Amino acid sequence: MISFLEGELIEALPTQVIIVVQGIGYLVHIPLSSFDHLPVVGKRIRLLTHLVVREDAHLLYGFISAAERDLFRLLVQHVSGVGPKLALAVLSGMSVAQFKAAVVNGDVIALSRISGLGKKTAERIILELKDKVGVAAVWEMAAADRDDQYTKINDAVLALISLGFKQVEAQKVVHEVLADASGEQLDAEELVRRTLKLLA
Repeated sequence: MISFLEGELIEALPTQVIIVVQGIGYLVHIPLSSFDHLPVVGKRIRLLTHLVVREDAHLLYGFISAAERDLFRLLVQHVSGVGPKLALAVLSGMSVAQFKAAVVNGDVIALSRISGLGKKTAERIILELKDKVGVAAVWEMAAADRDDQYTKINDAVLALISLGFKQVEAQKVVHEVLADASGEQLDAEELVRRTLKLLA
């Protein structure tokens, strides 16, 4: 699995970019949310990636933020009938925060406004993701006005949910890791790493 690419941005379109890494040009499909935050062509860039292997192609999808990639993975791995193309359309049609709010509130109309996403698919997304996104979204909203520690916990829990762990289990083990850290300053990535060791 290719986790990220770091290199020179040599072409940027709203739906895809080309990044040169040590002489190799990688074509990466991106959502509009990531396109809006790209540097100018010729500058260095770091994109988080998700590799999709098909019989006829290996496709790379890229994201500026971990939250975008986590949401992409949630959609393609946990919602039947939603593939990479539709997951990109979701990220292009609304922000991660707006998507989570729509799922929490059961807002079929807001999701249905996304290009290529009909009412039935919107209902299925809400049904299949509400237990995965709902509580985490509430945590995020509550954490918005609190300190950085809460944000790290939320980021770690969301990453674990995107990997297929249950919300309650992820939250519990993340707090155990923090308790064992005895005052160490752990970032979200390190929290996830240590939590995965415990869960394994």
